[in-house]
Amino acid sequence: MEYQPLDNDQNKAEEPDLAGYYTANDYLSWTFEGLVELIRGKIHKMSPAPSSSHQRLVGRLHTSLVHQLGNKTCEVWLSPFDVYLVKPGQHYKETRNIVEPDLCVICDPSKIRSFGCVGSPDFVIEILSPSTAQKDTGAKLQLYQEYGVKEYWMIDHTKKQVYVNLLNGEKVYHQQPPKSPPTLLSPKEFPGIKVDTSALFQNL
Repeated sequence: MEYQPLDNDQNKAEEPDLAGYYTANDYLSWTFEGLVELIRGKIHKMSPAPSSSHQRLVGRLHTSLVHQLGNKTCEVWLSPFDVYLVKPGQHYKETRNIVEPDLCVICDPSKIRSFGCVGSPDFVIEILSPSTAQKDTGAKLQLYQEYGVKEYWMIDHTKKQVYVNLLNGEKVYHQQPPKSPPTLLSPKEFPGIKVDTSALFQNL
């Protein structure tokens, strides 16, 4: 029998309309290739492979956080990892907000499912890049605030600065002045963790 090559066009999964408005129920049904985030029902495509500087930062932070958290119930998760942001009483399939943080720490094991996290992480870190900075400092910052992420760090590796956002008693983020080397940072919820910004940004 003669070999017949597959028709890639016929076997390619159809992508949803980017102008559409979707929920997690739709998101779970998609089979096309490539990562996307769902922000207020709108699809946001993830950019291609990040830069080497981005990956160095993620690797250094992940290694440091895992080592310093030790055997606590809190876990550090790396993108790609789906985080379903839900309101109290809302079923995760109804949410219109599914994000892929570069790094997040989750201390409630009941939030972890086979397909990701249902509920807000305790601590989120995003590495800013030209293709994601506007989203990370705008739409995603607003989402993390709205859904009660206690602390959100935005890291700009080109400027070698860390922007720390802390949720105050009124459930609004207070952004501290940018932190640059040589600064030693500790997340408020995890005072035992120390992040040395000099080591973090070395040789980027």
